[in-house]
Amino acid sequence: METCLPDKIDYCFFVALNVASFMIYGLDKINAKTHSWRIPEKDLLLIAFFAPAGAWIGMQLLKHKTRKSNFRYIVPLFIGLHIIIFIFLQYSFLS
Repeated sequence: METCLPDKIDYCFFVALNVASFMIYGLDKINAKTHSWRIPEKDLLLIAFFAPAGAWIGMQLLKHKTRKSNFRYIVPLFIGLHIIIFIFLQYSFLS
């Protein structure tokens, strides 16, 4: 297994953010089932802005916030934005 070397630190940070995002969505799902304190939707969307893949995977696997139109449309939009930024950064560093 590879470790996070300095040249791969950005990717490792991105993966760690998305794992944390998934876990936060999971925590909110558990809290929803137990009627405990919930994470505000604006905070979940903010988390999704920075780590949309983890949020989307959490939504799909945990069936959490899938009925909310804000989440159904905005989280995939954030994923698309991240893909565009990634492509832009890859091509800007290649030239």
